[in-house]
Amino acid sequence: MPERQDLSRFRLPPGFRGRSAPIVFLWQIVQGSLFACSPQFAHGWRRFLLRAFGARIGRAVIVRPSARIAYPWKVAIGDYAWIGDHAELYSLGPISIGAHSVISQRTYLCAGSHDYRGIDFAIHAHSITIGSEVWIATDVFVAPGVRIGDCAVIGARSSVFQDIEAGVIAFGSPAKVQGKR
Repeated sequence: MPERQDLSRFRLPPGFRGRSAPIVFLWQIVQGSLFACSPQFAHGWRRFLLRAFGARIGRAVIVRPSARIAYPWKVAIGDYAWIGDHAELYSLGPISIGAHSVISQRTYLCAGSHDYRGIDFAIHAHSITIGSEVWIATDVFVAPGVRIGDCAVIGARSSVFQDIEAGVIAFGSPAKVQGKR
């Protein structure tokens, strides 16, 4: 069988993380301690930490202490948005979340992938854009490059691999539009 994947050839593109290795490491320490161990009500503290590492965080944003954010400097969250328990913002590429949007618990926003066709398994960043007044229910996977329009609802346990238009309810795996909000 021909060789399809040789991880010894993998190279992280220069500047891929968006910050130096020491800053990335410092964020990992801060996220695992000062952020994750903060009390539930310490929303302002977590906003402060995210902003200190370059995230663009709006007014009164709620981010639960168990949420994980790979690279906060690649994240923008609009006013009054909520990020639930154990949500993962895998921000290899930019992630933008609009105002008054809810990213429920255990949701995974995946803004990167690999080229499985290339023998070197090259890594790629792709942005994710979540509009305003969106509700992404519990345990949803959002794939790299996806845009979810304003006022959309994504049902629990859905997998979103394609853009979702504004003002619709979509669910399933893959998520499909089921009606209007």
